[in-house]
Amino acid sequence: MDIKNINVFEVVAREKSITKASKFLYMTPQGVSKIIRNLEKEYDCELFQRKGNKFELTESGECFFKHMKKIEAVYYNMEIELMSIHQKNQRIVDLLSAYGILRLVTPECLIVFKEKHPEIEFYYREYPDYQVERLFDNQEGNIVFTISNFDSDKYDVTVLESFKIKLLVHKDHPLAKKSHVSIKDLKGEPLYIENRDFRIHHIIVDACKDEGFSPNIIFETSGFSLCHKMVNRKKGISVTVDFVFDDMKESNLVMVPFEAKENGEYPLMWSICMLIRKHQIQGKAVEIFYQHVKEWMQAIHDGRIKR
Repeated sequence: MDIKNINVFEVVAREKSITKASKFLYMTPQGVSKIIRNLEKEYDCELFQRKGNKFELTESGECFFKHMKKIEAVYYNMEIELMSIHQKNQRIVDLLSAYGILRLVTPECLIVFKEKHPEIEFYYREYPDYQVERLFDNQEGNIVFTISNFDSDKYDVTVLESFKIKLLVHKDHPLAKKSHVSIKDLKGEPLYIENRDFRIHHIIVDACKDEGFSPNIIFETSGFSLCHKMVNRKKGISVTVDFVFDDMKESNLVMVPFEAKENGEYPLMWSICMLIRKHQIQGKAVEIFYQHVKEWMQAIHDGRIKR
């Protein structure tokens, strides 16, 4: 039995349709049907029966589905262990990073690491926040830079730095004259913000909903740069963090902090984290890189390295 065929069976069972399953799997309906027929032939049973325009699991299909999940779990656990052994033995660092974090860590951090450790294979890929998390959760990469929060039962999390999320407005905007703003000040304002694949999008949307309104999002971007550009053109407002604002160097833009909560805490934080998987043996290469990044960030904080 091919493990890929189990995946096809699972999708058909979920979608209850050969046609829908084929679209999801990027296969032809004929190809999906052939795999199901081959599974039925291999196990000498009927796995699906047609009810109207739906494919429902038979009793044998239900049995197959139950045991299939166990087989999948064993298979993927084996894959994870084999990949972990390979990466450990081959001295590989496979870094997944959310967009924008390299501004903070600096490209030199990675360049210096590669120069100091030519014996380590180094791979680096950038994606939006949630895509990084999905890939890492699916066992891609062996170390991650991204934005918190995370399940501490699954990952060892090191916070590299935390920033206050602040309102970004043009200096001529009425809100620019305020020393602090509230979440309610966003109501009705044309808002430029990173799209749903970025954690900051959900931080702002959730904060607005907690105050009883939905923000007036007129455009979603794939990064801070376009948001800053549109605010500079007086097209609307946005949100940002200090190190991005400083990097953009736009003299016409103003950052305004949000009001603290009643307990004195700042309401909206953006924390950059480094993650490794908690229940896997980390190779020496990952341990070396992990320590290198921590020392590099400390040197930035101490002023020994400039961004």
